[in-house]
Amino acid sequence: MKIKFALPLVWLALLVSPALASTYTLDIARETVNITGAPVKKITINGGIPGPTLRFTEGENVTINVTNHMDEMTSIHWHGLIVPGEMDGVPTFNNFPGIMPGETFTYHFTIKQTGTYWYHAHSMGQEQDGVFGSIIASPKGKDPIQSDRDYVVVLSDFTNEKSDDIMAHLKMSSDYYSTARRTLGDFFHDAKTNGVSKAWKTAREWGDMRMAQTDLADVTGYTFLVNGKSSQQNWTGLFKPGERVRLRFINASAMSFFDVRIPGLKMSVVQSDGQNVEPVTVDEFRFAPAETYDVIVTPKDDKAYTIAAEPIDRTGFAIATLATSIGQYGEMPQQRPRALLSMADMDMEQMMKDDPNMEMTPADMISGWAKTGTPEGQKALSYADLRYAGVQKDQRPPERTIEVNLGGNMERYIWTINDQKFSEAEPIRLKYGERVRLKFTNHTMMAHPMHLHGMFVQLENGQPTAKLPNKHTVIVPPGGSYSVLLTADAAGEWAFHCHLLYHMMSGMMRKVIVAKLDPADVPAPANQTQGSHHAH
Repeated sequence: MKIKFALPLVWLALLVSPALASTYTLDIARETVNITGAPVKKITINGGIPGPTLRFTEGENVTINVTNHMDEMTSIHWHGLIVPGEMDGVPTFNNFPGIMPGETFTYHFTIKQTGTYWYHAHSMGQEQDGVFGSIIASPKGKDPIQSDRDYVVVLSDFTNEKSDDIMAHLKMSSDYYSTARRTLGDFFHDAKTNGVSKAWKTAREWGDMRMAQTDLADVTGYTFLVNGKSSQQNWTGLFKPGERVRLRFINASAMSFFDVRIPGLKMSVVQSDGQNVEPVTVDEFRFAPAETYDVIVTPKDDKAYTIAAEPIDRTGFAIATLATSIGQYGEMPQQRPRALLSMADMDMEQMMKDDPNMEMTPADMISGWAKTGTPEGQKALSYADLRYAGVQKDQRPPERTIEVNLGGNMERYIWTINDQKFSEAEPIRLKYGERVRLKFTNHTMMAHPMHLHGMFVQLENGQPTAKLPNKHTVIVPPGGSYSVLLTADAAGEWAFHCHLLYHMMSGMMRKVIVAKLDPADVPAPANQTQGSHHAH
């Protein structure tokens, strides 16, 4: 009787609710590319940098075969996707061994969400060397965000250097790439503007601390790309006047924060880190490596508009174009002044303990990092503007607060969480289902985009609890604090780290363990096979 009824029930289930199931293939290899005019060996996915855009549908059962054609271990992490721990793609976590040379690893998971996400290597500096790509997860039915055109805009920082060499240079000298030091001419300018005594006091204080006001980025010399194309190659998205154009911005760079604007167009921000937000109209936004923002623009005129992404150290642009035909160029924007860090970008509490006689002026209390150069009357997006589109399911207050202190030792180029680098630290342990607050305190002069795998956090951004926005990556500003709420609803071992690649590699990372008591919930070793069946 069981056999007699089983088949009709299966067929009925398939007819009523057909499950989407798709297979994708990614081939990772070292190949020669030429982006800046000089051929150089980099890592490609299916022959390109970035890798292909993977398009999923909510509810789809996904199989992804990743084959490693290199002579070193690799991996793929599905950034922002909620997947089982053993499919998250971080070597040594959840019994995932990494993808060994010549082998194929098969990822299996179900798409539980919608939105814009991305994928990248979680092995040494391979993300910098080319292992990254974009993901679009579409809703089953009608998308609440309606548009006539839909484009992915992947920003990245490309260098002819190998990631291993960059890391070695930073370890040798943390200011190896600092090419914008203040000069004697700057001192005389400050003396003329603020008076000799104030200029001398400022110069002495920064000198005593062995810090530089221009230290906005650890690595410079990048060529900034849009969808793998340089500004000269001019990636172009077409539109007809009056159309709603959706731009899915992904910061897939290793180390670069960008200020993004489209002169002449307002942007309606409709999604942050893949999660829908109530629309907010802005002229520009700043975002960190690993963050994503979806915006809607509605160009009215038959002309070209420039998409301009400017790194915060003002060393160039990532340029692309919105146009009504290929070959058009918009107006090139003026480069904005490079901001100078101020005392407000430091760990003021510790500084006052070290020097109780320290004097502060009103100018010292304004963060240099926060100076975007936004013209008066224009609006730059703030985290405080973000409101969740809908109602948050878990509105419980946190049961406890976990302090996350971000620090570093610049002489040795070591970055730490709670004064320990990753190799020295015990995991952060959470009970399954518990509600906690993560309180970030940044004791350094650099912003850190902190990313937690496996779960979203809610920003405590001043909005009502029901409207706190979801994020997978959170910028903690220099010398500042920020807190988020977390529901520990995913059992497993999860990476928790700064998404500035060389900060993570230098120690700013932790393991977060969310445990259930039932041994059956412990993930089994993930499946890996010899790579004889890969496809191109």
